[in-house]
Amino acid sequence: MSSIKVKTLTREIASLAGELGLKAVPEYRTPDGTRIDVAILNDGQKLLAIELEASFKWFPQRVLYDVVKAHRAGFPELWVITPFRTSPGWVEGYAKEVGLKLEIKSDKSLIDKLRARLARL
Repeated sequence: MSSIKVKTLTREIASLAGELGLKAVPEYRTPDGTRIDVAILNDGQKLLAIELEASFKWFPQRVLYDVVKAHRAGFPELWVITPFRTSPGWVEGYAKEVGLKLEIKSDKSLIDKLRARLARL
């Protein structure tokens, strides 16, 4: 299992967002002082929060924290990008309870998947 290249993916996400007329904000600072790895915005409207999780240690807890950050910041959708094939367990149900669409995705062909998703927004 290889580690994801956080800086490379962040640059690629920002480039794609710009091509589509959207804004990608790396290290987006939330109103309560936390940070989201990349926020996708359309004229200030929050569309998608993206967290790049390169560590397997404490994975469910990390995803829970990501869900809380994205929800509290007002994002309707969160993608957690990771090279690991694992489930955060009950955290997926919690995300649904709070009304956040959560997707755990591989970094493989991420840009193609993101292009397809953002084109539908």
